[in-house]
Parts: sequence; structure tokens; C-alpha cells
Amino acid sequence: MAGDSSSRKRKVRGRKIRRDRERKEGRRAKKELARKASQAGDRNGDSPLADPEAVVPEPFVETDTVASLRDRITGWLDADQPVHLIGPTGCGKTALALSAAAERGRPVVWLNGDEAVDTAALVGEHAGGERYEEHDRYVSGVDKKTQIVRQRWVDNPLSVAVREGATLVYNEFSRSDPEAHNVLLSVLEEGVLERPGKRGDDRTLEVHPDFRVILTSNDVEYAGVHRQQDALLDRFVGVHVDFYDEETEREIVAAHVDLSDDDVATIVATTRKLRDELEMVVGTRAAITAAKGVAVFDGASENGTIDEQVLTDVFTDVLAPKIAGQGVDDVDALRSTIAETI
Repeated sequence: MAGDSSSRKRKVRGRKIRRDRERKEGRRAKKELARKASQAGDRNGDSPLADPEAVVPEPFVETDTVASLRDRITGWLDADQPVHLIGPTGCGKTALALSAAAERGRPVVWLNGDEAVDTAALVGEHAGGERYEEHDRYVSGVDKKTQIVRQRWVDNPLSVAVREGATLVYNEFSRSDPEAHNVLLSVLEEGVLERPGKRGDDRTLEVHPDFRVILTSNDVEYAGVHRQQDALLDRFVGVHVDFYDEETEREIVAAHVDLSDDDVATIVATTRKLRDELEMVVGTRAAITAAKGVAVFDGASENGTIDEQVLTDVFTDVLAPKIAGQGVDDVDALRSTIAETI
């Protein structure tokens, strides 16, 4: 009997050791899940934070004109004023905004505006749940299972920028629905971001003192542009960005395409003439594209002179998408105007 009693005690003790081990493993799994959930926003590809050096456009031409305009933007940022860059498409607003953001030396958060942007796209939302099971085998032969589901909240660009003191570059700001921007009012006025849909004490975020905003928008007459609420616009400093002077445009084009100085000068001069003649925006981006075309077409340039027919064809191809769907006659009229200007 003594032997039987000893054997029974060993078996009972064995079950207790297994139960203790299982409980420890359950606690470790629970802690690991909590750690992973708390670091969800830091996983590769989930965080919108970028190093300032990584966002500088390449190439970026910095003439005295460009540097002066950028210093004006960073000056307003130093004064804790949100800056709204407004100007025609293709004039270099985005590159200028990124350069100014990088100049601060703070992390940069990028956001591109469009009709799909709503409050959740700005501040964050619940992104599914994480589920795990906890097993309790305290009673021999009985397996009690408990399922635990944890909702995972993912911060979107505005929340990340506010929390980390980053520079938010909001490109094409005026293409987003104005209702989505109501959340910006409390950020800029009260220094607090409310995250609708998030529960608990951290529903609101205190705005980091280094948080800044640079927005870019096309002029109001462009298609797809929304008029934003006056209460918000009153809190911005508006800096109008127009096309640069001819020397700066030549340097920008030359930085993007391997062409002779004479060819670059011809393309930029033609671009500027067409800008005056045509009832459409002919931006610096169009000059860069035209230069790329001249660079690849055989016989386009000889002895520093670009063939006029080739130049006409190139600019027609570059600008024709702006009148897409209007008919062949309109394309012919465009080609005729370009040929006459050249």
C-alpha cells in the first residue's frame, strides 16, 4: 500500500507540474501578444514616418530663387504657422514642400489627398482583431478554453505626425472632402487631436510641440478642387508658388535630362512662349518631358539646333493629353498653334 500511495503522489505532483508549466506558457503568450499589439505601428511598412534625408526630391535644383522661397516657408514653420502652398500644376510645389520639410530635420509624414480621404484615413481606425486561446487544465481530464480577441487600432498619417512631432506634407490638400478636415481645427487651435472610433483614455492625443504642416493645392479653378472651410483656411499662411524664372527652369530641366545647354535653352524658351499662347497650363514638368523626348529621338538635334518639326511633334504629344476627348480637330489646332509659336 505504501508503494501505491507513493506512486499516486508522484502522479499528482506530475499533473501539478504540467499545470504550472501550462499556466506559465499561457502568461508568456499573453505578454507576447500584448507586446506585439503595442508595437503594431512600428512594423516594417506600417509606419508612415520617413527620415528627412530620404524625402528630398532627386534631383533638386537649388538656385537663389528656390532657396529664397524655401527659406520663406521654413521661416513660417519656425513661427509655428501651417503653410499652404498654392499654384498651378507642374510648377514644383511638391518638390518645394518636401525640401522645406527635410530642412527642419524632423521626421516627415506624407499624405496624398483625393476624394477617398475621410477622417479615418487621417487619424486611424480599427484594423481587425487578434485572437488567441487560453487553456485551463486545472481539473484532470477537463480542458477549459477561453478565447480572447483584441481589437488592433492603427494610427494613420495625421495621428502619427501629431504624436511624433513630424512634419506632415499633405499633397493635393484641396482634392479631399472638406468634412474630413474638421479634425484639423482642434489640432491647430487647441493642440489636441481627437481620434473618433478609438476607445479609452488615449482617445485624444496631445499635439507634439515640433509638429508642423505643409499643404499643397492647385489653384481654385482646377477641376476636382474643393473649397475648404474658412475657419480652417484662416489658420494657414498661404504662399503662392508660380513658375520659376527662365534661368531656374533651364537648370531644373538640365538636371533631369542629358542635353546640351543650347537644346535645353530652346525647350525652355518654347515652353514659356506656349505658356503665354495656349489656354492651358504648360508647366515646368512639360518642359522636362519634352526634353526627354528630344533626347531619345534620332536626328532631333544637330549642331545645337533642334529640328522644328520634331520639336512640334514632341510638344504636341506632351500637351495633347490636356485636351483628351475633345476631338481630332482640337489636336490639329493645338499642333498648328505650337508650330506657329516655334
